[in-house]
Amino acid sequence: MKNIIFALDDHSSKYKQIYERFKLFIEHGDLPENEQLPSIRQLADSLQVSRNTTLMAYDQLVAEGYIRGEGRKGYFVNELEPRLFQEEVISIPSKQTDPVTSFFVDFKAGAVDQTNFPLKAWRRITNSVLTLQESFLYGDPFGEMCLRNQIAVYLLQSRGVKTDSNAIIIGSSTQQMLINLGQILKDDFSSVILEDPGYDGAKEAFLFHRFTLETLPVDETGAEFSQLENMMSRLIYVTPSHQSPIGISMSIQQRQKLIQWATKRKGYIIEDDYDSEFRYTQQPFPALASIDSTRVIYLGNFSKSFLPGIRLSYMVLPRLVLNRYKNQFLHFESTSSLLSQLTMAKFMEEGEWNRHIKRMRLVYKRKMQCLVSELKKHFKQSISIIGEQSGLYVIVKVHLNRSEEWLIERASIYGIKVYPTSIYFIKNRPAEAIIKLGFSNLTCGEIQKGVKLLKEAWGG
Repeated sequence: MKNIIFALDDHSSKYKQIYERFKLFIEHGDLPENEQLPSIRQLADSLQVSRNTTLMAYDQLVAEGYIRGEGRKGYFVNELEPRLFQEEVISIPSKQTDPVTSFFVDFKAGAVDQTNFPLKAWRRITNSVLTLQESFLYGDPFGEMCLRNQIAVYLLQSRGVKTDSNAIIIGSSTQQMLINLGQILKDDFSSVILEDPGYDGAKEAFLFHRFTLETLPVDETGAEFSQLENMMSRLIYVTPSHQSPIGISMSIQQRQKLIQWATKRKGYIIEDDYDSEFRYTQQPFPALASIDSTRVIYLGNFSKSFLPGIRLSYMVLPRLVLNRYKNQFLHFESTSSLLSQLTMAKFMEEGEWNRHIKRMRLVYKRKMQCLVSELKKHFKQSISIIGEQSGLYVIVKVHLNRSEEWLIERASIYGIKVYPTSIYFIKNRPAEAIIKLGFSNLTCGEIQKGVKLLKEAWGG
């Protein structure tokens, strides 16, 4: 076989499309054993791609054993057992109303805007970091001091939190930090108060250590702090800057009341400063830890505001908790990439982080306005929009007497992926379905198309 041609699309990696197409040809017997494949140059010319693209596809097929390279002769198909792949050829036709597996628009929260990611700056700094001697070591178990120093400066400037760099611990994720914290706190605390609804990852982290859960009801008007006095726990986990998932922010009066409660109980507040960078109506509110650092365990991360895959989070610990934490985890390796830590430290030192946050706040504000405007235009009184002042998503209370499952399934039939909120509720379950719509990695055009199709799917 000297020439072969098939269509490639622009929605995924071209080398991966070539690899998958040849893989299917071989598995289904369309390319028999010992068949010679087109050369790298011939295939590149046929498909109008670069030679590097076809080489990457062939390299992947060689690595998985589908083909072999024979020096100057070229590439040939290896022997496979056809029976292994017979079941893949047999398919049952789906009903017309079955959900589609690919989506025109995915309202996923937790993604980032790829077109505005500072790739050149990040790549440049990463390359420079790789020349440093410390890049080839294991690193500090509690995080690199250069990054802790930068975080301390940033927290003081942006969140009003005054802390020593030694009180900062670097980790891979908020949930991993909570699991480690649970190990430290469970000797003194057997229960914890969680927001309801609230971050499901926190619930699972505390259940991992067998904490008893008490719940604090939260709705679009705020948390019911009056119930705290009737609770037994002295430990509470909250997301005050952008409540997850409701999206509201805790007022200064509520913050002060919570600090007074923790002081009176001699307990701790675990403050997850989730999405604090992206507030669109006013400047971000000061953190709870800026009011009283002795009773607040502060958590922050770079995943939502920068890049999920970077796996960089941090926490600021009060002195007594810090000493116990360091004694417990002194002999454990850091869970966060050393290279990511060193690169982020340099990224912040050069001012790239502040520039990125300032730029993205404007980008995300425009997208938020676009989403809210489209929802109001198409649905009018059929929905209530909650959380439009901050964050990278909104939640929509749907007044159509339909279940969450029905709404998600109907959306998928029209090629739209939307997300449930039921996973965040423990006891305080709503009477109406609530859907989560993220927008960070969508263009305004995609948002408009997605909302229009949602209207067709849901009616109302």
